[in-house]
This record gives sequence, structure tokens and C-alpha cells, in this order.
Amino acid sequence: MIRILLVDDHPSVCEGTKTMIEQDPDMEVTVSYHSPEALEIAKSQEFDVMLFDLNIPVISGLELTKRLMGINPDFRILIYTGYEISSNFNLLVEAGVSGIISKTASREQLLNAIRCALRGEAVIPVSLLRQLRRSEVRLSSVRNDKTMEDVSINEREQEILQEVAGGSSNKDIAAKLLMSQRTVEYNLTRIFEKLGVRSRSEAIVEAKRLGLIHNGEFV
Repeated sequence: MIRILLVDDHPSVCEGTKTMIEQDPDMEVTVSYHSPEALEIAKSQEFDVMLFDLNIPVISGLELTKRLMGINPDFRILIYTGYEISSNFNLLVEAGVSGIISKTASREQLLNAIRCALRGEAVIPVSLLRQLRRSEVRLSSVRNDKTMEDVSINEREQEILQEVAGGSSNKDIAAKLLMSQRTVEYNLTRIFEKLGVRSRSEAIVEAKRLGLIHNGEFV
């Protein structure tokens, strides 16, 4: 039996994906909606492949991958996402993911990605594979402070930071970026964690120091 850990904070996505995968009688899926819980499950149980959504609240899919690969570099982890990930691609490769599969993929494509991971083969979209030939797409490339190289802020988080720096409320940010206030709050929590801060004002100061937001947009 192939044991799979699926981590996504959207129950409907988890249950639908679980049902799709388990149509293969050789595969069994364990679901977790919370990344801290998933971290403990992955530490205490054995899985052949793990599927992580990239944008999970509290601990992102990227950070979850880093932590688990630090424990066991032989873990096979696939990023299963519906978002544009080009800004995080090189960071995901460095973290040790075994591949990237879209949530729009067919059942056959998803199962093929899982089997490829089991064989030690990487599954990466061609558009992202070409990116490997270019210089790294990471925010640290525009910074000189090497102590902050591991800070990975994606494009959407950077947009939220910019709005925060402009004095926008969570409600205003949600309306402008076409997302729910809950999603904005989740993103801010993740941003605070990545920057090592506890407030919006601290986040603005740190983001300014790192060059993540435009000075001209400050209020």
C-alpha cells in the first residue's frame, strides 16, 4: 500500500483529492487541514509521498518542506497548488521538493506525479523548468544582507505588504486584491512569521529594510 499525506486547509479540496487518489486501490491518503498538525503527523508516521498546498496558513508549504527535509532528506514531497509559484520556484527546488503538480491536473496526471516521485523522478512544468536556466528568482537577489537569504515572500504577500505600508486596512486590502478578509489575515500571519515580527508597524520597518516594498508608497 502506498501511503500519502495530503495537507491543504480547504476541506473540500482535500476530500476531493483523497477520493480521486484512492480510486487507485494501491493508494491510501491521510488528510490534514492544519500545517502544525501535519508536521507532527509526518514526524510520527511513515508516508511514501506527501502532497502540500503551497499557501497553507501558519506554516507554508515551502516552510513545511524545509522543516521535514531537515529531518529526513529522503522524504518525497510534491507541491500541489492552484497558484502561480514562479517567484518561489527556485526556493522550492532548493528545499528539496520532488515535483510540482497543479490542482487543475487530471487524476491520471496526479497519479503519474505520485508514481514519478516514488521512482525518484521529478515532475516539473516545462515553463518552470526553463526558469532553472535563468538567475535565481528570489527576493534575496536584490539584498546584500545575507542573514536574511531564507526569507521567501511571494508576489501576493509582497502586494499585501505594500498595501499595509500604504495604510490600508485588512478590509481594504481584501477588496483591492479580490480575496476574503480571512485570507488576508492568514497571509499577514505568514508574513509576520517569515519576517520575524509581531505587528504591522514592525513588518513595514523590516520590509523596508529588506527592500520588499517601495519607499514612495509609505504614508
